[in-house]
Formats: sequence, structure tokens, C-alpha cells
Amino acid sequence: MLRRRIASFGHALRGVAAALRSEVHLRFHAVATVVVIGLGFYLGISRVEWALVALAVGTVWSAELLNTAIEALTDLVSPEYHPLAGRAKDVAAGAVLVAALAALGVGLLIFGPRVWALLGPAGNPAF
Repeated sequence: MLRRRIASFGHALRGVAAALRSEVHLRFHAVATVVVIGLGFYLGISRVEWALVALAVGTVWSAELLNTAIEALTDLVSPEYHPLAGRAKDVAAGAVLVAALAALGVGLLIFGPRVWALLGPAGNPAF
């Protein structure tokens, strides 16, 4: 039982690694994640803000991974163009867009005021 559970984590990690190798957008999200984590440490965000950032990042990653799975499965079952296959891919991509825009909103609400304070007139004598 335990061996099967451990193996399932291995399969999941292999899936994430495969998606990172094949999906440019997921690599972009990976870079953005590293930047956001670094910025969070630098700006000293609160535990609640960390939780919101983690949820936003996790949602985007989950949406992107599901989009990748839907695209792969769609390509398998419909190698030729079909309007429904195209719609499935478009809707899955739309889910990623919605998640990314929501994460951007979270980022702007959490990081925006702090970055503005660093760059604005009070934090920068050059203004």
C-alpha cells in the first residue's frame, strides 16, 4: 500500500517534469514563481499574504498542468482538426488565462503597494 502511494508521487513528479520540458508557458510560470517567492522574502509579506500567494501560484500551476493534459489527450483522440477538439483546447487555455489574471490581481494587491512605496516619491528621492 505504502509502496503504491510513493509510486504515485513519482508518477506525478514525472508528469510535472515532462510538462516543464515541453511547455513554454509552464516554464514562464516557473520563473514567475521564483521571482514572486524571492520578492515575498525581500518584502517580508505576512503569513496570510504567503497563503494567498501560494494559492494563486498553485491555481495557475494546476490550471496549466490540466491544460497540458487536455491538449495531449485531445491530440491523441483527435489527430485531425475537429471543431470540438479545438474548443476543448481553447477552453482549457482560457482556464489558464483566468487563473493567471486572478494571480496577477493577487500579486498587485500584495506586492503593488510595497513596490510603489519603494519606487514612489516617499521611497525614492529621484521623484
